[in-house]
Amino acid sequence: MKIKNQFLLLLTVLITLNTEAQRNKKTVAPAAAPGQVWSVEKANAWYSSHQWINGADFLPSTAINQLEMWQATTFDPETIDRELGWAQNIGFNTMRVYLHSVAWKQDVQGFKQRMDRYLSIAEKRGIKTIFVFFDDCWNKVPVAGKQPEPLAGTHNSGWVQDPGDPYSKDSTLFPELQKYVTDVMTQFARDKRVLLWDLYNEPGNSTKLETSLPLLRNVFTWARAVNPDQPISAGIWAWDYEKLNAFQIMNSDIITYHDYEEPAWHLRVLQLLKAYGRPLICTEYMARTRNSRFSNILPMLKKENIGALSWGLVAGKSNTIYAWDTPVPTGAQPIEWFHDVFKKDGTPYRQDEVDLIKQLNGKNQ
Repeated sequence: MKIKNQFLLLLTVLITLNTEAQRNKKTVAPAAAPGQVWSVEKANAWYSSHQWINGADFLPSTAINQLEMWQATTFDPETIDRELGWAQNIGFNTMRVYLHSVAWKQDVQGFKQRMDRYLSIAEKRGIKTIFVFFDDCWNKVPVAGKQPEPLAGTHNSGWVQDPGDPYSKDSTLFPELQKYVTDVMTQFARDKRVLLWDLYNEPGNSTKLETSLPLLRNVFTWARAVNPDQPISAGIWAWDYEKLNAFQIMNSDIITYHDYEEPAWHLRVLQLLKAYGRPLICTEYMARTRNSRFSNILPMLKKENIGALSWGLVAGKSNTIYAWDTPVPTGAQPIEWFHDVFKKDGTPYRQDEVDLIKQLNGKNQ
């Protein structure tokens, strides 16, 4: 019953949006004016100019969260280079990487320099980057400085929201967040190493619901004012968040979405999203114990010409080999890994998965 209700919600939202798109189609110029959503034609031309987008959401194994990745004392370019090399070897060409406003505020120039260094490493490895600004997932209060050690066997025990809770609801803080988005995006707005800007990860998560809508609206406004060369988006992820979904789809140049469900449901989702006429990138999938696997999802996404970014690359401090709601307090290996592709020494968790990824990317075995 839950799946049926989700499907009906999704269908209702997408029919409404597609009707609106058809109504406005004749008034949309092939090249959108600055500050406007890209036309469908421009979005599809952009997508056609790239090879099939596939890769992972990336956090180096030595970082527990975004702050540990980006702060000066724990930024780890050696590990980043090594692990992106493993991604390169299997044909991954894109990484989705979370930023954090606290790290920027702590060290504005140094933060952007580290972003530039990351991009240089990724470019050397033939990898484009999707940067993510805000995030409503996991721990509510981000704190600068030394980050906590992982809780044994607990998925993403140290991940922190951005800007956090209740900060994401406090409009008096928006001017500082606007400075952050504007500064970072302006620095890299013409940088071909950046593929796309993902403005807000899973708005409304952590029981925030529609209280995240004001910040979501504002970050799109700030991004449009910069008018970057790259497209902007915010991925839909919960089909019962109708107002958020409608805003995200209508204001994204490229439609991005998350889906950790089994193939039949995922296929329904992508078929309905295709009705909107824009390119699609699945920016989160692959949760083995939910039957969302490389073997049954990745070939489908390639066949449908949809970008595919799985969660996690290398098992590490994030503990994402463990499922969201199934901690293993002893820290013992789970029966089956939830996310991630490689062990910390670079050997694949499953050789058959790596072989499949290489095959789909036209890499020699």
